[in-house]
Amino acid sequence: MSTAAPCHAVAHDAVLPSGTLTSGFVLLRDMTAIRIDRLSKRFGDVAAVRDVSLTVERGEVFGFLGPNGAGKSTTINVLLDFVRPTAGDISVLGHDPRREPRAVRERLGILPEGYGLYDRLSARRHLAFAADLEASDDDPAAILERVGLADDADRPVGGFSKGMRQRLALGMALVGDPDLLVLDEPSSGLDPNGTRTMREIVREEAERGATVFFSSHVLDQVEAVCDRVAIMNDGELVAVDSVDALRTATDSASTLVVSVDEVPTDHGLGDLDGVTDVTAGDGSLRVACSDPAIKAAVISRVESAGASVTDIDVEETSLADVFAAYTDESTATEVDA
Repeated sequence: MSTAAPCHAVAHDAVLPSGTLTSGFVLLRDMTAIRIDRLSKRFGDVAAVRDVSLTVERGEVFGFLGPNGAGKSTTINVLLDFVRPTAGDISVLGHDPRREPRAVRERLGILPEGYGLYDRLSARRHLAFAADLEASDDDPAAILERVGLADDADRPVGGFSKGMRQRLALGMALVGDPDLLVLDEPSSGLDPNGTRTMREIVREEAERGATVFFSSHVLDQVEAVCDRVAIMNDGELVAVDSVDALRTATDSASTLVVSVDEVPTDHGLGDLDGVTDVTAGDGSLRVACSDPAIKAAVISRVESAGASVTDIDVEETSLADVFAAYTDESTATEVDA
């Protein structure tokens, strides 16, 4: 696997010390794993992606979200050089995938959504084949152990469940310690144990310095592992930030759950600025707060009403709600990606 340093892009008229000019942007060394500059892609009269610019730093776990038809899959396909862009520039690990596809692919691990496996081959043979392709000395047994398939190493893959096939495909993406992992729907078909294993692997890969570009329709999984997320909608990039920052930007309310010895009937919480909703339950009050600074005032008001507070919990707005705010769609914990 190549050890070439990562790079990033600068202006069209920039010149390298050697005097080399490029026809889009030049590549300079830094910590950028992915740089997309004003990317557009049209299919006939349909604009699938419009003027998208995005930067992913090395070592990040980056979530890429979008409703069906948002342009997310097209963007990923351009990054992988499966589709050529109509306009714009791209750098993946310091290389243009259109001009240097080999330099990109030898440092890339891919878990595509529509992968194919050989039913007659065992899981071990699949990993050995992947290692040969990468010229890697990785031990197939170690990778199978890591993805939870050690006990099924020599079984033909044709008898695997969907979740087992997903684990194997993830293991194949890990071969060769890639600098960039592109995982498209990595939790698809996984049971809770498999999902937990996937999350642990993503974190371990980030800790060793790899970048993980993570696309999923299970928003809880994205929120659990990603440093930042990007949201595509109708071919455009509508948001890029941490989940917490996106919550703040959308004025999403968090919910303060106040457990009390006795729920007061005249608490007056709805009169406080920053309180958007109050629900009384059995031994607790659920108070939706648009302003985080109001929480201390909520506790004080409850105690002034004669109740003793026994416990306090904060429930943040889910990523699903943030996603809905940016895409103007009603959504639950899963959306079309």
